[in-house]
Amino acid sequence: MKHSLYAGAATFALMAGAAHADKVTVFGPWLGPDQENVEKVLDGFAVATGHEYAYVGSDSFEQQIRIDAEAGSAPNVAVFPQPGLAADMAKSGFLTPLADGTSDWIRDNYAAGQSWVDLGTYAGPDGADNLYGFFYKVDVKSLVWYVPENFEDAGYEVPTTMEELKALTDQIVADGETPWCIGLGSGGATGWPATDWVEDMMLRTQSPADYDAWVANEMKFNDPKVVAAIEEFGAFARNDDYVAGGAGAVATTDFRDSPKGMFSSPPQCYLHRQASFIPAFFPEGTVVGEDADFFYFPAYESKDLGSPVLGAGTLWAITNDSPGAHALIEYLQTPEAHETWMQLTGFLTPHKGVDTSLFSDPTLKKMNDILLGATTFRFDGSDLMPGGVGAGTFWTGMVDYAGGASAEEVANEIQSSWDALD
Repeated sequence: MKHSLYAGAATFALMAGAAHADKVTVFGPWLGPDQENVEKVLDGFAVATGHEYAYVGSDSFEQQIRIDAEAGSAPNVAVFPQPGLAADMAKSGFLTPLADGTSDWIRDNYAAGQSWVDLGTYAGPDGADNLYGFFYKVDVKSLVWYVPENFEDAGYEVPTTMEELKALTDQIVADGETPWCIGLGSGGATGWPATDWVEDMMLRTQSPADYDAWVANEMKFNDPKVVAAIEEFGAFARNDDYVAGGAGAVATTDFRDSPKGMFSSPPQCYLHRQASFIPAFFPEGTVVGEDADFFYFPAYESKDLGSPVLGAGTLWAITNDSPGAHALIEYLQTPEAHETWMQLTGFLTPHKGVDTSLFSDPTLKKMNDILLGATTFRFDGSDLMPGGVGAGTFWTGMVDYAGGASAEEVANEIQSSWDALD
């Protein structure tokens, strides 16, 4: 597979030599070091195909791409941080379907391939579904962090199923300690860490189809399946014995401060569920892999739902059709395009054909192994919901729930807010 993909890149170069290579314009959300990294990938594209490129980054990508598309001045390729905006633009006729065969390639070469096809497939202006988005550069959220020394001192082992994780939680309590640190505080965005918990629990208790229906409001927020997922979060967060500071501290503890209890002596907690970025808020000098480590937030062995992974990622879509734009999407299918960024920093990929020994950081390699082990990948649900819900009542509802409101009461209020948007 790897040889055939490299051969594909060589074919691009031959084709580019035979025909006029157009300049490919790329617009995305990356500035600073990430811009330098993506430009190294695009340098490889230029060498492989003969196409020149120009990349522009913006921290106002979401607003600017729509303005440019409506003005008829869109770039050839746009890098979307969220599928929702891409879906809206596909419906408006601003995206070009990817080449025939791209869906099959993704199914065959990406872990949980069908998930990535589904996430990049939208209805066009005629209502017909097409693959518009190619995912490249992914983030993983389904992680639990811990301090290996604390586990070693107490004789605990890393759990591999949700049943084992719950048993470990109870064991820590039985030993007179507190298992979890959980904090929902985030200024105006307070509550969002709980939405990740609920999304992970939906994926571990219900089918991927149910998750999709929930995110699309085809399954209502107050459906018993969703209420049960909220209560799965509550089983951890609303138990005074389980959480540092007691359940009452969950909503008021800032998410950036909440993992620090793992590093105190004696530890105030042993476990912290959070996405791959959280080491930025660990005590200065903490070395991931030594002073702190992580494991996959496990699935229920008894539910037979595989190994679902919650996360996020960027998708590349053609916003101004050209041969060079299609050549870039095809180049992103080569291992080289992924391995270039892997050797830098801040990159994860579901591509099964890459050489994972090339990761610059063993932590990223370990996270990537979780991604490659996924049977289902789903995007952060709150990011796909309308802003008034996903970044509004879902956040505030989780704060109310952490404060003692019932899951059903909170779910009813969130659903009412969604109904009011229609």
